[in-house]
Amino acid sequence: MLVGVHIKGSRARWRPKDSIAELQELASSAGAKVVDIVSQQLTKPTQTYVGKGKLESLLEIVKAKKIDTVICDDELKPTQQLNLENALPGTKVIDRTALILDIFASRAQTHEGRLQVDLAQHEYLLPRLAGQWTHLERLGGGIGTRGPGESQIETDRRLARNRISKLKKDIEKIREHRQRYRQRRKRSELPIVSLVGYTNAGKSTLLNTLASSGVIAENKLFSTLDPVTRKIPLKNGKEMLLTDTVGFIQKLPTSLVAAFRATLEEAEEADLLVHVSDISHPNRYEHCHAVNEVLDNLGLSTKPKIGALNKIDLLSKEYKAYEDPSLLKLMDQFDQTVFCSAKTGFGIGELINTIEIKIGD
Repeated sequence: MLVGVHIKGSRARWRPKDSIAELQELASSAGAKVVDIVSQQLTKPTQTYVGKGKLESLLEIVKAKKIDTVICDDELKPTQQLNLENALPGTKVIDRTALILDIFASRAQTHEGRLQVDLAQHEYLLPRLAGQWTHLERLGGGIGTRGPGESQIETDRRLARNRISKLKKDIEKIREHRQRYRQRRKRSELPIVSLVGYTNAGKSTLLNTLASSGVIAENKLFSTLDPVTRKIPLKNGKEMLLTDTVGFIQKLPTSLVAAFRATLEEAEEADLLVHVSDISHPNRYEHCHAVNEVLDNLGLSTKPKIGALNKIDLLSKEYKAYEDPSLLKLMDQFDQTVFCSAKTGFGIGELINTIEIKIGD
């Protein structure tokens, strides 16, 4: 069962029904079968995430439909999660962040990707250990490491902190290796272009179309976690390096942004960002804003950027782009935009020309 709460007066850019629809897509991507969706509007947050009356309703639904998992559309405070689980006995309660972390864990293909997800999961788990009987020694510690007189929770916290410390050191080594690799790349004097965008916007398909490289390109959320770089020939006879990066999402957990810093630095080194947007998605503007927020947090908001308005093949032939206020609002976010389809190849030549001009400025 999915549960979403909207706080009156909050400056949420997403309509509650759109956010819960995305949560449903995330849940399905993680392999869950959604049997019910419950939403509520509140004047202020509560200790159980939902109001008292709604909590009683949730318990009835859980019992009637034999629901074993409740997924909330926000990151819960540890006390909220514990209170909800106590109020819904026998039911596992997870929040949006835990769900995204679970999807990331299933998608990570490389050692680096797995390390980064592992770090994000441990940093998420640490403040929540008080409400769980979590035996982290299975993940790398052991009974022999337990200090005298320690309670299980103290042991788990210590094991989690030790694991976090080790993961950060391992990731820092990878980060340093990447930095050396990027320095060698810079010495080649080839311009670097990074693809950024909302998850499932078509970045990997676009990279494949431009490079014919066979990178995994699937119609699912977070199919790319590890940065992929390809050398792309330009029409002027020169070449550029094109990098695909991890997709962003609204309410992206801060622990994930921090853990994937080494990966996201690929975008920091770029001479140009190509922001890929799924123009066929009803929330395309909200997607764009969510990506821009993450780029801003990374200090990349002033980097040269063009918009690749992808998946134009999914729009009807009768659609008049320049008469759609929401699309014009999206286009205003970029200095230049190119309508394209990574799937059919439409607009790819114009996109390459636009990239050439921008990196030649």
